[in-house]
Amino acid sequence: MKALIVEDEIKTGDYLRKGLSENGFVVDLATNGEDGLHLALTGEYDIIVLDVMMPGRDGWSVLQELRRSQETPVIFLTARDKVDDRVKGLELGADDYLVKPFAFSELLARIRTLMRRGKIQQPDVLSIADLELDPLRRRATRGQTRIDLTAKEFTLLHLLLRRQGEVLSRTLIAEQVWDMNFDSDTNVVEVAMRRLRAKIDDNFEKKLIHTIRGMGYVLEERD
Repeated sequence: MKALIVEDEIKTGDYLRKGLSENGFVVDLATNGEDGLHLALTGEYDIIVLDVMMPGRDGWSVLQELRRSQETPVIFLTARDKVDDRVKGLELGADDYLVKPFAFSELLARIRTLMRRGKIQQPDVLSIADLELDPLRRRATRGQTRIDLTAKEFTLLHLLLRRQGEVLSRTLIAEQVWDMNFDSDTNVVEVAMRRLRAKIDDNFEKKLIHTIRGMGYVLEERD
């Protein structure tokens, strides 16, 4: 799942990015309307969290332009709390409207509600062989065994399952899971993959995570 946050308040933006990342999202953050619109039009996002009051292009304008070409779900997150503002946002094509100050748990619940309505096209359960991952319930199982994962392990496994059969480089994994540029002196990917393998593969006969020497990792079922 990939989310775009368009928020000019740095503290709020960082808080949202951290919270969504911990709940399995790959997150991009734009701090003004122009950059937010550019990312929204050129990226492939499952959800956009959009502020209204921003310098330059405001959230109303961003949504108007966005709705000319796509229907990516948008939640307005703004301090504008008048009924007329809520009505305007929904009439412009927003899928939801949440007023600041807000509880992150409520924002997350609203995003998940949109998922259940089917506006975000994600399969209910991702699977390969006897391994299953339920993104909405945050649950992983292999056969009859429940697998407890940290937030980063969950995000890493979610990435591997979404792109199963594809060799993913260490650089791509670092960017998608940790939102960081890969540093060859950092072994964070290897450490995380080793820990994930210990939970996903070590106690099972059929191994699903494979290392492709010099290239990266792949999740696939082999004979």
